[in-house]
Amino acid sequence: MKQLTYSLSVLLLLLFSACSQPKSEETATLTEEELIEKAKGIHERVITLDTHDDINTDNFTTETNYTQRLNTQVNIPKMEEGGLDVAWFIVYTGQGELTKKGYEEAYANADDKFKAIHRLCEEIAPDKIELALTSDDVRRIAASGKKVAMIGVENAYPIGLDIKRVKEFHDRGARYMSLAHNGHSQLSDSNTGERDSVWLHNGLSDLGKEVIKEMNKWGIMIDLSHPSKVANMEMMRLSKAPVIASHSSARALNDVSRNLDDEQLMMLKENGGVVQTVAFKSYVNAEKNNAHNDKAEAVIAEVAASEGFVIQERAAIRNMSDEAREAYINKYSEIRDKAKSRIETEVNPVAPPVDVADFVNHIDYLVEKIGLEHVGISSDFDGGGGVHGWMDASETFNITMELVRRGYTEEQIAALWSGNLLRVLDKVQAVAKQIQAEEK
Repeated sequence: MKQLTYSLSVLLLLLFSACSQPKSEETATLTEEELIEKAKGIHERVITLDTHDDINTDNFTTETNYTQRLNTQVNIPKMEEGGLDVAWFIVYTGQGELTKKGYEEAYANADDKFKAIHRLCEEIAPDKIELALTSDDVRRIAASGKKVAMIGVENAYPIGLDIKRVKEFHDRGARYMSLAHNGHSQLSDSNTGERDSVWLHNGLSDLGKEVIKEMNKWGIMIDLSHPSKVANMEMMRLSKAPVIASHSSARALNDVSRNLDDEQLMMLKENGGVVQTVAFKSYVNAEKNNAHNDKAEAVIAEVAASEGFVIQERAAIRNMSDEAREAYINKYSEIRDKAKSRIETEVNPVAPPVDVADFVNHIDYLVEKIGLEHVGISSDFDGGGGVHGWMDASETFNITMELVRRGYTEEQIAALWSGNLLRVLDKVQAVAKQIQAEEK
């Protein structure tokens, strides 16, 4: 059984939501206390799974690691506090040059992250967290009381031109992989091509098409988050197995290139896949997020000026030495923390932040559009994700609470949190076994 803790801030958020959100017919007869108790019971019983949590390997050492309540949005104590059972740790590599040197550096980065995740599960905290490779593993580990780690690869750039690395990544635990991030890879165009209408492959490269076949063969789920629309639709046509979007929301509600439009969503439904709705503020509601940020940044600037701290542009920060950049970021974090109470009292009432309700609006839309069985949940924690009320793993219960408030049943909530994604993983792995058997 999960052991959850509920802070005062969480309960206040629940009470605020009760005043601002309409109740379904089923929940309208329950008091707020009864709703909370119902949600707690559901949250304890279902397996909660977040498909996208970025990592910094500096936090996977003997001295500093996820057994500690670090400032990271995800770590084991915060997972325990919020009742998050499964975290997909991400082997992310930013897009670099399509050269031999670029590929070598990308592979070294991926190798470092694979090793870090295994180190956490096998050396640092094997009594607290275990790596899962199948849906059966997930259920077994969760039932044991330990947390579950899974591995996703964000950007297949590190495979370089060596297609054998697809199987290598599978053997090292990867169970999904995207073919591009921000910037075109050797395999696929990126969604970022929408900015300038400059494309490298007009979808997938020939090597990218071969990688799709290899992923089908070895049982790695194909991830549509970040590649271009043309590439995504080509992937769905080519794949013999269902696909996922590991961290994307509905473009119909917020028109940004990282969200999936209705045409892609309908094709994903036909494919049998699942879109893992992402709690990334600017993907959920860019207009609301910008309005809040403008006012919040003005308050932060006032606090900074009062302490003689000069806020720098991003370009200037990137050009700093590592030591200077770290010092700047630490000081900025101090300033931001000092401004927090003013933001809550002065900004939030007039320009509220993107919150859990806004996020669940995307879930509602996706469920209505393509069916509940094709919808899941992700955060993009430690990669820019988080909405007010779900800013780290310790607040995971708030998502279940909002779903209960809107009338979702326990069976439906279980499917959204993990059942749909694990069903797709099962199918992908079954297709892989069939392909391997046919090739013998």
